[in-house]
Amino acid sequence: MRFLEHVRAESARLGEVARMGLDAAVPSCPGWTVDDVVRHVAMVYVHKVEVLKLGARPDPWPPDFSANETLAWYDEARAALISALEAAGTDTETWTFNPRDTTSTFWYRRMAHESLIHRIDVEQAHDVVTPIDTDLALDGIDEVLYPNLAGPWWEEGDTEYPIDATLRITAAGRSWTINADATSIDVQQGSEGEAAAEIFGDPAPIYLWLWGRVGEDAIQTVGDPNVVRAFRGRISEATQ
Repeated sequence: MRFLEHVRAESARLGEVARMGLDAAVPSCPGWTVDDVVRHVAMVYVHKVEVLKLGARPDPWPPDFSANETLAWYDEARAALISALEAAGTDTETWTFNPRDTTSTFWYRRMAHESLIHRIDVEQAHDVVTPIDTDLALDGIDEVLYPNLAGPWWEEGDTEYPIDATLRITAAGRSWTINADATSIDVQQGSEGEAAAEIFGDPAPIYLWLWGRVGEDAIQTVGDPNVVRAFRGRISEATQ
């Protein structure tokens, strides 16, 4: 499956760049160093190994990993994740946070994007950013919009960005139309209807902007800039 190859490649690059120095500050994660990013990713990988093993969220979690040497732990966690994904295949029933997909396929995709975004973090820290696969970036736009943003998280109106507008994203011939209010977000494929604002351009910078890895100057927009900024704030709440 192509997502597994992306997990392999992105996680390998992350580890390679991390070895350039763990003390470097990560621009997109204020207060974090490369060491913090690598330890975070190792923790995520180990957690998903347990999820795939149990078919459920491990409890209690997490164990105490504080004594683990960062790079050795990361390498072990990376190898364990790849082995766990291979063993699970793509049809194993398991816990996910996607109401529409409760199979191990979800974790193939999620770990590809987890690895990619944090690969970008450590590359930015060392000023050695490399390109992003276009198809993976397009898929990443799709994934951050659902389930990360438009899952059932907003029913209580618990947001600092109670945006009430329609926004559209267009990249490489694909469009997503997002209808948002304080208690719900609905994402539809396509470009039907009016929108208060539109974000458009190449897939990679849009993907990185959605994840807060580049600023607004990296994307192109038309329409109400306040809607664009409020939308980005809402995504930041959904992806913390």
